Amino acid sequence: MTNLVSPDLTFHDGNTIPQLGYGVWKVEDDVATDVVQQAFAAGYRHIDTARIYGNEEGVGRAIAATDVPREDMFITTKVWNADQGFDSTLAAFDASLERLGLDYLDLYLIHWLQPKQGKYVDTWKALIELQKTGRVKSIGVCNFTVEALAELEDATGVLPVINQVETHPYFPQAELREFEASKGILHQSWSPLGQGNELLNDPALLAIAEKHNASVAQVVIAWHLALGNVVIPKSVTPSRIVENLAGLGVSLDAEDLAAINALDKGAEGRIAADPAVSDFA
Repeated sequence: MTNLVSPDLTFHDGNTIPQLGYGVWKVEDDVATDVVQQAFAAGYRHIDTARIYGNEEGVGRAIAATDVPREDMFITTKVWNADQGFDSTLAAFDASLERLGLDYLDLYLIHWLQPKQGKYVDTWKALIELQKTGRVKSIGVCNFTVEALAELEDATGVLPVINQVETHPYFPQAELREFEASKGILHQSWSPLGQGNELLNDPALLAIAEKHNASVAQVVIAWHLALGNVVIPKSVTPSRIVENLAGLGVSLDAEDLAAINALDKGAEGRIAADPAVSDFA
């Protein structure tokens, strides 16, 4: 185990979030209970799930089983596309909270922009209402564009505290991050290590990893942290759960950061759907 502790970043609403968390995308519900318990034991306190992942109950069982105090945890889940809209979002929130076995959330997110659906402003208004009741401390979004973030502010006067989007060295989202920084919105990286092994076998990253006596995953996590991103690597392998947390101990220099930034492939580096046009059922 590691004695490293994630630093906290501060939202524009005054609440804080551990910068390094543990994600459970594509983790089966029964497996989620075990790996989230392992994550707690390793030192993670920030757990990121979603209704569509189908593992909120498993995460809830891990929360119930751990001796980590609830006030030391940071728990995130998300409203799925089919549940967007004001009233349906309120109902979806209640259902997620029940599955998690919690009486409040630290962060609730709109999972996708879904521009063709056109319900994201009403969905955002529901999140604002939930925050007013105190049942969720902070509210944000995933997979939102610059234009959609601006629209939320124009329509409601309330900006998300965070935008969780695909971000990794091949697709670093520089323009989006610059806009978010100008508005005080934190940037959160999903698929922070890319997908598959291409990024983990990149020669430039392998060289930096060797220089620091670290794994490539640790180097990429350290890059995200250095940029100020919130990052949620996922693994169901016990050793890698611990290894990823140890990325907190890797300190990259300016030369390292420049070499990693040079891996940017622009739009060709994107591995998932483009939020500006994506339309999921």
